[in-house]
Amino acid sequence: MTTEVRVPTLGESVTEATVATWFKKPGDSVNADEMLCELETDKVTVEVPSPAAGTLGEIVAGEGETVGVDALLATLSEANGAAAASAPAAAAAAPAPAAAPSGGEGAPVPVMVPSLGESVSEATVSSWFKKVGDTVAQDEMLCELETDKVSVEVPSPAAGVLTDIMAAEGATVQASSQLGVIASGAAGAAAAPAAAAAPAAAATGSKDVANAPSAEKAMAEAGISADQVTGSGRDGRIMKEDVAAAVAAAKAAPAAAPAPAPAQVRGPVTADDAAREERVKMTRLRQTIAKRLKDSQNTAAMLTTYNEVDMTEVMALRNEYKDLFLKKHGVKLGFMSFFTKACCHALKEVPEVNAEIDGTDIVYKNYVHMGIAAGTPTGLVVPVIRDADAMSFASIEKAIAEKGARARDGKLSMAEMQGGTFTISNGGVYGSLMSSPILNPPQSGILGMHKIQDRPMAINGKVEIRPMMYLALSYDHRIVDGKGAVTFLVRVKEALEDPRRLLMDL
Repeated sequence: MTTEVRVPTLGESVTEATVATWFKKPGDSVNADEMLCELETDKVTVEVPSPAAGTLGEIVAGEGETVGVDALLATLSEANGAAAASAPAAAAAAPAPAAAPSGGEGAPVPVMVPSLGESVSEATVSSWFKKVGDTVAQDEMLCELETDKVSVEVPSPAAGVLTDIMAAEGATVQASSQLGVIASGAAGAAAAPAAAAAPAAAATGSKDVANAPSAEKAMAEAGISADQVTGSGRDGRIMKEDVAAAVAAAKAAPAAAPAPAPAQVRGPVTADDAAREERVKMTRLRQTIAKRLKDSQNTAAMLTTYNEVDMTEVMALRNEYKDLFLKKHGVKLGFMSFFTKACCHALKEVPEVNAEIDGTDIVYKNYVHMGIAAGTPTGLVVPVIRDADAMSFASIEKAIAEKGARARDGKLSMAEMQGGTFTISNGGVYGSLMSSPILNPPQSGILGMHKIQDRPMAINGKVEIRPMMYLALSYDHRIVDGKGAVTFLVRVKEALEDPRRLLMDL
């Protein structure tokens, strides 16, 4: 039986790769999941495992050729006929699980780190829901990974028994790393005790190939040894990018050594105080939030301007139609849809607030992808409502409710938090009366909403009590002038104080 070896999925936005190295030649016997070749894209190096045990036939794409996703790389004759003659020797040279036919009962199935999204190359293993020896169903959750942006659950690729955990809780894993091994099928139950007794041996036995040839060449050129490099490939195999990272770290080390960042230095603490403290490692999400907020302050010429809005008309309109709105659309009518609509309206008049700087260019967006900041137990995230300027009140409310729930549950995908052009942050839900929001780069504007509070106001020469809210617009003064920022806030204020203007596009 002939099996095709094809180019695997290369990741978001990557459509082609170059065949870097073939580890096998036509006629070689291979085991299931043994590495056949290595592909290089403009972002990562991808290893291609054998889909089955057998003999490598024709190599269709030679070294140096460019191939697309799902392109045919080679053919493989599965273990029968002539290949079967080599089975005894293969069985003697390799542990029994590695020689098991692909897909058969008890065949080892690797648990790999799933795609983490564009620009995300590593994650931390936060929790294992199963332990070695546990029986699992296909698609049952095995563990959870935490990246600097989202949490990712890893399902079981097959039904069977978890026989090995290669990355314990707290370990940092690369996008191509192996997390564990599932012994698939009913025979997996028999293999579990042995695997549980010697997980280290199983991990060692699964390493089929040496370090990537491209990595060996790079180490020789750089004059470093393998023990100076941390491998990120399968079973700790050193890849070319690992060598580059080690060389870069070595060059950066002398410069980084002299003075630690002031933010990392604590003041003196007495032994008594230290005994009453608790030290908790920052999550990747919190580290990324801290870095992005500081980068924003360091990069943008950030300035904040304020105004206030009388919420009387919006509150009256909401109270009048909230029951009918809920009955027809199945979602509550909140204030966020009014603010989103008002901002989209104002951004049309002041497009620079919806723009971004790219080098020496200003990129104006003829659309609004509205970021709605949401607080979660693990930190602040900003899901994006795409094309908010073309959506109805009901569509906006549904999108906010759905993405807010996914944010609280840690289920947001990378795509749902990318591409925003403007952001709204509602500190009023926590009781904030006034604040200066920080820009969400590369955006040039963010609107801060605050608590609605009854205050005495002069209305037509008389003092009246009105529900008032302070608004704050932080903007990048490099491309947004004071006039544009003030105009934007005034247009938002006018639209909220007389919502009919939104209908009339005034």
